[in-house]
Amino acid sequence: MSVSALVAVTGAEGFIGSHLVEALVADGHRVRAMVQYNSFSSFGWLEDLPEEVMEHVEVVLGDVRDPGSVQGLVAGAETVYHLAALIAIPYSYRAPHSYVETNVTGTLNVLEAVRHQGIPRLVHTSTSETYGTARTVPITEDHPINTQSPYAASKAGGDRLADSYHASFGLPVVTLRPFNTFGPRQSMRAVIPTVIGQVAAGQRAITLGDLRPTRDFSYVKDTVAAFRAVGTAPAAAVLGRTFNSGTGEEISIGDLVTLIGKLMDTDLEVTEEAERVRPANSEVMRLVCDSSRLRAATGWAPAHTLEQGLADTIAFFRDPANLGRYKTGIYNV
Repeated sequence: MSVSALVAVTGAEGFIGSHLVEALVADGHRVRAMVQYNSFSSFGWLEDLPEEVMEHVEVVLGDVRDPGSVQGLVAGAETVYHLAALIAIPYSYRAPHSYVETNVTGTLNVLEAVRHQGIPRLVHTSTSETYGTARTVPITEDHPINTQSPYAASKAGGDRLADSYHASFGLPVVTLRPFNTFGPRQSMRAVIPTVIGQVAAGQRAITLGDLRPTRDFSYVKDTVAAFRAVGTAPAAAVLGRTFNSGTGEEISIGDLVTLIGKLMDTDLEVTEEAERVRPANSEVMRLVCDSSRLRAATGWAPAHTLEQGLADTIAFFRDPANLGRYKTGIYNV
């Protein structure tokens, strides 16, 4: 493999981050991967990547909330992919200050490091949750921002900082706004692994929150391809812009559960659990993506159907070694 320039990734140990690291190495990159410091020296999902991948990865324990950590991470990088974030919506009701520290101040630290070190490109990660319940569909990047949870507000704050740094300092930043990503390695705080994990563990009575909301689910490999697309596209095509990534198709949570049951050959009994239901005015009822801007600028398009992605995710959770890493019997906030 011919090795190209260094790229840096924050949040590298997480669900999407670990898949992105894997793909960047396959593209021929050296990767400096920031993993949130912990006393167990755990590298998260990076520990599951093959040795032939990890030999091209430099793991750095740090924290985006610390400016020094970020300065060291980005030094000498050609591109920085900023994925580190607190993402669980229910926990943001309990600990909103933590979300501001990580998602706003952490993003500020990344912007400052990229600015002062003259990094050629920063890919910043947003979320479809910043749109709130769809007012018009499909949702374009011009849809109003309507933050219905502290998590969404903190992510919108990071987005606005990224926009301001491009306008104020000419910072070479592009923002990717993925709709709901799913796949192997996702945490139980999300609905798809919650359902699949419970079934794989032998449960047939599934506990969930509201079944009415609709979502646009993207398989993780397609989301990673979108990151790589905006990370490598000509600067004039992407810098200073925000791009949605999603399939343009929506499915209700109730219908999604039915589909998963069919794919797993299981009849499911679903019970709504009050603890899992968001406050009424905080629930985002409908999300469906218009990704035409991303497609036009980069040529990106999703390559997997929902059913294909679910089949891969089911196979992952049916592996006892993988399922054993999850707590399927509790509500994972």
